[in-house]
Amino acid sequence: MNEAETRKEIIDKRLALAGWLVGDLGRVIQESLIPAGSNHDGGTERADYVLLLHGKVVAVVEAKKTSVDVRAGREQALQYAQHIQAHNEQAGRGSELPLVLYTNGYDIYLWEHGFYAPLKVMGFPTRDDLEWLLERRRHRKPLSVELIDKRIVERPYQFQAIRAVLEGIEARRRKFLLVQATGTGKTRVAVALIDVLRRAKWAKRILFLVDRIALRDQALDAFEEFIPNEARWPHKDEEAFATDRRLYVDTYQSMLPGSSGARPRPSTCRRTSTTCLLPTKVTAASTIPTAKCWITFARFGWV
Repeated sequence: MNEAETRKEIIDKRLALAGWLVGDLGRVIQESLIPAGSNHDGGTERADYVLLLHGKVVAVVEAKKTSVDVRAGREQALQYAQHIQAHNEQAGRGSELPLVLYTNGYDIYLWEHGFYAPLKVMGFPTRDDLEWLLERRRHRKPLSVELIDKRIVERPYQFQAIRAVLEGIEARRRKFLLVQATGTGKTRVAVALIDVLRRAKWAKRILFLVDRIALRDQALDAFEEFIPNEARWPHKDEEAFATDRRLYVDTYQSMLPGSSGARPRPSTCRRTSTTCLLPTKVTAASTIPTAKCWITFARFGWV
């Protein structure tokens, strides 16, 4: 399959799934002419796709044919984004760098250049996703100075653990493991960490996973007590999945491939003295809509 066929048969359809209809020139422009550099010497380049919000280019998509390694389009996509940025800056239209996307149809990478390394994602970002990513870029606060809520945690080691994770996130690490003994406030540490990420505009949605119903209910109670204004799922006796919440709490069992998402029965796992909290940035989950702004917290007990 050549590049033109890849775009028509795969990429156009995947863009449409995210709400970007090729042919709607108010949202998507194919073969978009952009200045070839910042000196405006008359040269132009053609970006495979540019995505627009409110008439402004907010993302560039570089396409390669399916047989080509997707990473071959990385630098070219960044170059296009930088040229658009330079052109807009000289024209007095702001200096924001468009988000960078590159794909071979099967694999898609999203790159917030200057913030995180390229991230493989499950689908193209929707308009809401891009709105959020741009809002986060403009309003994100430094985690190193964001206060930890003393109503949620109060023990020195809890503050130290949260601060260590926050510093790691600022250093662009993606995965963390906190090991705490029973009774040391694992859920409270997680809630306090989530609260900071939420207030600092680093996270839009939170997925909190546990290994049994009892821990799910405990987490929901903690969120209700300490972060009462954040919409969460599920509420008591709520079975239907909702897509408009910020905090999602569920069990590992319901996230397994092929799961219907129905409420599983409580696990029979034995609880011992060691439990863990594992936060990691993810892009999608089997029962959660594909998104690019998720933080997952996994809380589990060893058996």
